[in-house]
Amino acid sequence: MAEQTAAQNELATLVVTSLNLEDTQPGQIDPDAPLFGGDLGLDSIDALEIALAVSKRYGFQLRSDNPDNKRIFTSLRTLSEHIEQHRAS
Repeated sequence: MAEQTAAQNELATLVVTSLNLEDTQPGQIDPDAPLFGGDLGLDSIDALEIALAVSKRYGFQLRSDNPDNKRIFTSLRTLSEHIEQHRAS
């Protein structure tokens, strides 16, 4: 498993708390593992919850009609990189 950056760990903590993943510690999420269809067992409803939590925390919206969503939500790493590029200062 790859080491998480500070930004990835912050995002992993947000994912774990917003989705109430009681059996998962933020540090256990591999930054390169698939967010959906992988070990976390996340689904499309979880994607909406993550998008809402990201909007509240980072000050920008992840829109459901964005054609890049599949790439953005591929892994913790890709989601974190997208957030770093678009977050409000």
